[in-house]
Amino acid sequence: MPVTTRPKTADKTPVKAAARKVKVGDAGAQSGVDAGSRAASPARAKAEPLNREDAAGIERFADHLWLEYGLARNSLSAYRSDLTLLSRWLRSQSRSLDGAQSGDLKGYLAYRATRKPQARGESGATATAAQNAFSARSQARFVTVCRRYYGWLVRERIRADDPAAHLEMPRIGRALPKTLSIDEVDRLLTAPAATDSLGLRDRAMLELMYASGLRVSELVRLRHDEINLDHGVVRLIGKGGKERLVPTGEAAIDALRAWLQHGRGEFSNAESADWVFLTRRGEVMTRQNFWLLIKRHALAAGIHAALSPHTLRHAFATHLLERGADLRAVQTLLGHADLSTTQIYTHVARARLREIHARHHPRA
Repeated sequence: MPVTTRPKTADKTPVKAAARKVKVGDAGAQSGVDAGSRAASPARAKAEPLNREDAAGIERFADHLWLEYGLARNSLSAYRSDLTLLSRWLRSQSRSLDGAQSGDLKGYLAYRATRKPQARGESGATATAAQNAFSARSQARFVTVCRRYYGWLVRERIRADDPAAHLEMPRIGRALPKTLSIDEVDRLLTAPAATDSLGLRDRAMLELMYASGLRVSELVRLRHDEINLDHGVVRLIGKGGKERLVPTGEAAIDALRAWLQHGRGEFSNAESADWVFLTRRGEVMTRQNFWLLIKRHALAAGIHAALSPHTLRHAFATHLLERGADLRAVQTLLGHADLSTTQIYTHVARARLREIHARHHPRA
């Protein structure tokens, strides 16, 4: 079977875009790259450059994932990051990525599990990011990446055996998603002052995310041809390239119309004509932009609960289930491939009901 190669026009694909944008991975993973090389060879102040053959193999694998499975940019970035970290560690052990054996992979897993973020230049937020990068959840993701990569090498007949076949998946608990009460959501949604373009944009984004349960990546990359305000629906391309239609409420429709008619024109330019939400410089919004936005308005609304960029998506699912929505319907709205992913919200809803009962029932 021939190795998948990228056509010359592929620099517009998510694969190439991810390669341009992400520096080998997120900031936390990048600190892990540098720290991993330092730990293996303390005399070296910088991480060694990635082996050229390993880098080419990682890119071919990323192309395969995008072409065959339609993985999103963030997922491709995570795969690149994990394989790059592994490649650099293997090189410090005089091994190559494609030639690694089962013992090498187990040794790297042990290194990640015991590593402490004490290397030079790691302190404060960077140290925390490095520590989180080697958590049980990160270890589980790394095992998955290895299984897919070495399985692909076997199918491509680049090697005969699969060294990742017998790697054990670490057991990880499933944390309940953080959510907000209805009162807190109301305060958050009304926090942006709809008196200027930024306020109109922020309110439209918050209203739409809560009304339709969008992922942050879906929200910030929303295009004009994906919304139909007359019918009150949003067409989304989610993980794996799967399309779904999600209804939106009147409050979100009104907020979107106000932004599009009275606010967006102040920021728009020829290059950003297709995108719904823009920064004040006329650029497409990013996940980081939205994270700063939601933190700022939560503080203004007096909300001190722990938040994440997906807090309103979690609230969307939890509040639907609390009011008797069918679990399968919520799964469809959220775009989950597996029902078990949606079921986590039933635990949140039950926990909130117990809390309400304990607080208000006279004999609780």
